[in-house]
Order: sequence, then structure tokens, then C-alpha cells
Amino acid sequence: MNFAALLPLSLPANILIFVLATVAVWIAGTRLAVFGDELSDRFSFSRAFIGLVFLATVTSLPEIVTTITAATAGNAQLVLGNMFGGVTMQTAILAVVDLLFVRYALTSWPRKPTHALEAVLLIILLNIILAISFLGDFEVFWGIGLGALSLTLFYPLVIVLLHRYDEQSPWQPIDIPEHAEETIPFIKSKNIEELSKKQLIWQSIFASLMILIAGYILANRADIIADQAGLSSSFVGIAFLAAATSMPELSTTIAAARMGAYTMAISNIFGSNLIMVALILPADIFYRKGPILAEVDKVTQFCIVTGILVTAIYIAGILIRRTPRLFGAGVDSVLVLIIYLASLFAAFMLSSQL
Repeated sequence: MNFAALLPLSLPANILIFVLATVAVWIAGTRLAVFGDELSDRFSFSRAFIGLVFLATVTSLPEIVTTITAATAGNAQLVLGNMFGGVTMQTAILAVVDLLFVRYALTSWPRKPTHALEAVLLIILLNIILAISFLGDFEVFWGIGLGALSLTLFYPLVIVLLHRYDEQSPWQPIDIPEHAEETIPFIKSKNIEELSKKQLIWQSIFASLMILIAGYILANRADIIADQAGLSSSFVGIAFLAAATSMPELSTTIAAARMGAYTMAISNIFGSNLIMVALILPADIFYRKGPILAEVDKVTQFCIVTGILVTAIYIAGILIRRTPRLFGAGVDSVLVLIIYLASLFAAFMLSSQL
């Protein structure tokens, strides 16, 4: 039931609800980063793997809810714009973190090539999606396309591959630089260390539910606010919904960076972007007008291209490692921010022509 339709609110009221939900997501996301860091210590997982699986999955809950809701409503452009606009948006979060919270270039910190492998696999999957958008998808059964089915089956294989590679890599990870130790007390209280494993897990679940509820409210209000402003579905998905549903990624990534857990921050973003690919199948199941990848328009194709571009830039930064800095951030992050802002303008122009 659409309660927003039964109880319509004014634009200022919707903006206020949006702000309150943002605060709730920020608090829960910050706590989850702390819990993730503690879980990595308690269960002997690398911070990269915690970021890739735990944080990436939890912070993607709003995208999951929004995708299913919009797909059920038959709004393919909103679904696709949110998913693939979110790839560039979430990658730009790393650039913001690099600019504001990292002393050296963010991509100079990883000591394992796992992040580069994550990014390469993401680029491969995005290129497959782009190829399907040109060739066209076709139905296999019950309105589900072959492309959506194949891509989603790849996701667990990608996770297994990354986990095995992370364990077998001979490189020694250095997740928390020495200079970051002084920032930990501002986020990580001693009470965290006193929690039992069971209490830590339950508090993580509570924070996850908080992100799920507040994240859904964010996505719902963003859609309504944009509708009141008279914007197209494609642009709403790319700009407003992608930004709203990326709030958990923003808060957890900033919290991880402030703790000095840079590998967890990077894996959180790349992992969240990989989950976007896995969401294609649920979107296709709930979208009853045929294969959803057959509905990819020029705006979505453009978003996929920019997603590939910003991911490739960070691969270069990770491989170079000694990335020069500009305006307080790595050159790679500055380029990513420029591309993201330019992509918003270009997407708006493209959507206005459709």
C-alpha cells in the first residue's frame, strides 16, 4: 500500500522527513563500520572481506527495497537508473572520503591486489550488461531474461573467487596506518570491546534494520520530492534515488576511513557496486513487462559507461600506488569527482531529450 498517496505531504515536510532519515542512516552506518572492524578482529576475517561481504550487503539494503518496489510498480527506468547511476555515485564516495579524511591518496594504502581484482570483475560485468543493452535481452521463462539470470549467477562465483584470492595472496595487508590510531577513540568506544560475540552480532543486526527502514524512507521521499519537482524517472533514479540509497555507503565508508580501515572502506564501495549487478535478477522477477535489461535506454547506457570509467581510474590508482595529490586528494579521486559531476549534467541533458 502506498501510504504517501493516502497521506500526501508538502514539499517542506518531505524534505524534513528526508533529513531525519538521513541522520538515522548516518548514525547506523557509522556504528556498522565500527562493528565490522570489531567483527574482523573477533572472527579473524580481513577488513577487505568484511567490507566486501558484510558492509556491502547491509548498506545495499535500501537499494534492494527500492529496486523491488520500483520493479513491482513497472517503472523500469527508475530501477535501472538507481542501480547503474548508483555505481558512479558510490564510487564518487571514495573520492569524497579521499578529499576529506585521508592524509595520503586513498589508493596508495591497499597492500593486497584484491581491490584491483574486485574492480576488474566489476568492469567485466558492467561491460556484459552494456553489450546486452545493445544486443537486446530475451525471455527464458516467466518474463525473466537470460542476461539477468546469467549475471546474477556470476555474483556468488565472484565472491568465492575474491575470498580465495584474498586468503592465498602472499602480500601482507596493512589495514590501519600508524597515523590513524589517534582517530580511533573518537569513533570506537571501549564498550565495543567489552561486548560478547553474540551481543556484537545482535547490535549489528539492529543497526542493519535501522538502515533498512530509514533507507527505504529515504528512497521513498526522494522519489516523491523529485516527482513534485517534475523530473524524469531516469534522472530521478540516477541523481536523487542513487544519492539517497547511497547514504549508508557514505556513512560506513567515512567511518571506516576515520578509523584508518582503508581496505574495508574501498571494499565496501566495490562490493556494493557488485551487488548492483546481483540485483538485476530480483528486479527482473518483480518487473512483469518482460526482461528488464531490454528496457535499458541511452541514459542508463551512459551511466554504465561512466561507472566503468571511474572504476578503471581507481584500478590505475591502486596499481600506481604512489598517486600524486591534488586539492588534498589523489589525482584519481579528483578525476572521479569531476566525471561524476559531469555525468549528472550529461544525464540530465539526455533525459530531457527522451
